Amino acid sequence: MKIVRIIARLNVGGPARHVIWLTAALQDTEYESLLVTGVVPPNEDDMSYFAEELRVKPLVIPEMSREISPKDALTVWKLYRLLLRERPDLVHTHTAKAGTVGRLAGFMYRWLTPATLLGRPRRCRFVHTYHGHIFHSYYGPLKTRLFIFIEKMLARLSTDRIVVISQQQFREIHERFGVGRREQFSVIRLGFDLTEFDGWESRRDILRRELGTESRDVLVGIVGRLTGIKNHSLFLEAVARFKEQHGVLPKGGGRVRFLIIGDGQLRQTLEDKTRSLGLEGDVLFLGTRNDPENFYPALDVVALTSHNEGTPLTLIEAMGCARPFVATVVGGVVDLLGEKDLDESDGVGFQVCEHGVSVRPDDAESFSGALEYIIRDEQKRLEMGRRGRRFVEENYSIERLLSDIRNLYRGLEKEQSGESWESGESRESTRSSL
Repeated sequence: MKIVRIIARLNVGGPARHVIWLTAALQDTEYESLLVTGVVPPNEDDMSYFAEELRVKPLVIPEMSREISPKDALTVWKLYRLLLRERPDLVHTHTAKAGTVGRLAGFMYRWLTPATLLGRPRRCRFVHTYHGHIFHSYYGPLKTRLFIFIEKMLARLSTDRIVVISQQQFREIHERFGVGRREQFSVIRLGFDLTEFDGWESRRDILRRELGTESRDVLVGIVGRLTGIKNHSLFLEAVARFKEQHGVLPKGGGRVRFLIIGDGQLRQTLEDKTRSLGLEGDVLFLGTRNDPENFYPALDVVALTSHNEGTPLTLIEAMGCARPFVATVVGGVVDLLGEKDLDESDGVGFQVCEHGVSVRPDDAESFSGALEYIIRDEQKRLEMGRRGRRFVEENYSIERLLSDIRNLYRGLEKEQSGESWESGESRESTRSSL
């Protein structure tokens, strides 16, 4: 099976890692994979180095970018010509922009052939994966409605299977926003190479020595691009409230320090806000770091304050190092929290769960309260961390992801050849509980 995989750009984040892992793994006697990508803009960090490490050489279309542009028409044309040349059995698009231009090119590839007049379009299957979605919190109402309309049309006209990465995402995309038919959807959770976090305990002091922190200090870190959707402003406001109300830990006398790991277009704005809140000595901007195996072990708590998420890589990596988290309850975060902890009473605006603490979105006071709860109780942090590590080992391994994707592709191949896809583990594993 020949696969063309398309993503708009290899910027820092889970989707880039995901497509690189899939491209590298699906190169064998059964599959031939080609990764197609656009260019990472100057204000974003590039993950091409990760592709090089796994010996993946993407085909780059310079005109393909995240934002809507007149160049999109040229991108569609180039992708169409590429499909004519490569003649794939399956095209798999990832993220919103690549899903739009890739499926438009796919529609042209499938139907612009003389055989269409005889009812025989080109034999090619089209899959789209939503790693997140842009149906709220990204754009204004008019643009958002336009994007939802486009997604509905693409789902109807040029998509054989829609992959979502969590049950919560399925509920939002299909049930809330009405995209696609129920039978088109498959839930395939993300998968990661968790072996890089093995032995994390031995690396706990690497970043701590670099920062000059004491062993009794508590480090709270937020990891991600410094963009509006990640809502770092909420994090800073919560830190300011925490400092005002608590300052030091109730027990042990250690200092609490807050780390912002990542870079982006809002860095200067956020640094200015840090100074205006009087947090210069409490909040450290570490910029982009390519050593998650070292910085996650150094943290005691991982924070996430996003307006919108798919399944956030940062929380899975945190749990891979047995780190608990405090997160706004948005998107796929719901599927990572686990069950409510019945042995604990909830605070105002937050809820204690198996792997972390969930907080109402855009509520700095509640986020501060959740931080205080988890920071003061070291035993609770350790318990959450242990449960989180077991959870990601059982549900988010790269081996499970590859198995699910292979089963999905084999099922589509059977459908293409006219066979039924009603038996076997493939249907069970990818469509369970829809």
